[in-house]
Amino acid sequence: MEKGKVVVEKVGPSDTDAAWIYSLTYGGGIVSGDSISVEFTVGDGCTAVLTTQASTKVYKSMGSNCSEQVLEARIGSGSLFALIPDPVTCFSTARYSQKQVFRVVSDSSLVIVDWFTSGRHESGEKWDFEHYRSTNHIFSEGDQPVFLDTVLLEQGGATRIAERMHDYQVIAMVIIYGPKLKHVQDQVQENVKKMMSQQLYVPSTRLGRHGKTNSDHCLTRPAFIASCSVFGPKVLTYDLSATMLLLEIV
Repeated sequence: MEKGKVVVEKVGPSDTDAAWIYSLTYGGGIVSGDSISVEFTVGDGCTAVLTTQASTKVYKSMGSNCSEQVLEARIGSGSLFALIPDPVTCFSTARYSQKQVFRVVSDSSLVIVDWFTSGRHESGEKWDFEHYRSTNHIFSEGDQPVFLDTVLLEQGGATRIAERMHDYQVIAMVIIYGPKLKHVQDQVQENVKKMMSQQLYVPSTRLGRHGKTNSDHCLTRPAFIASCSVFGPKVLTYDLSATMLLLEIV
C-alpha cells in the first residue's frame, strides 16, 4: 500500500497564483492488488490543481485482486481546488476501484473531472475489463452530504459491458462547484443546451398514408452525448451552487 499526504499553503495571491501537483505511480501504472491512499489539504485562500502526466493505466488483474485508489481532500475557505487528471484506462481483465471524498466549506470552490476510456484500442481491447468502480462524495460542514455518486461497470449478467456501451468509447463526468465558478456553471449549462439541441434535432417528416415516417429521415445515434444538471443546497432558492456535466463520446 502507498500512502501520501499533501498540504498546500498560500504561495501567492489566490487570484493570480496556483500550486500544480502531478501524481506519479511506479512503473507508469497500477498493478493488480495495488492500494494507493492520498490525503490532500488546500489551505484558506489557496488555489491548487492536481493532475497526472498521462492516463492512469490499470494493468491486468491477477485472480480476483482489485486495484484501488483513495483520495480525501479538504478545501479551505475562499479556496479553489481543481482535480483534472488524464483518463483511467483499464487493460483487459483489470479490476479497479477508486473513491474520492471532498470536504468543503460554504465558500470553497471545486472542479472534479472523472473520466475513463473503454481500454487499449490499439490492442483491440474495448470494454474488456472485469470491474470498474468510481465513487465521488462531497461533504460540507458537519459532514452534510452535498453530492454522492458512484459509477459501476462489471462483466456478467445478460450482456457484457461492450454491448451495453454500444459504440461509445469514453465516459466523463465534470463537477463544477462553488462561488468562484458561478460564471463557468452558467456557461456550461448554456453550451450543453445548444450542443444537444443540434445533436438531437430531428427534421420534421411528413407521415405517409399509413402513418409511417418518410424513410429518408432515420434516427441515428449521436457521436457525442452530454447532459447537465444542478445540485447543492441552494438549488431550491434558484441560486445554482453547482453543476454536473456528464459526457459520452464515440
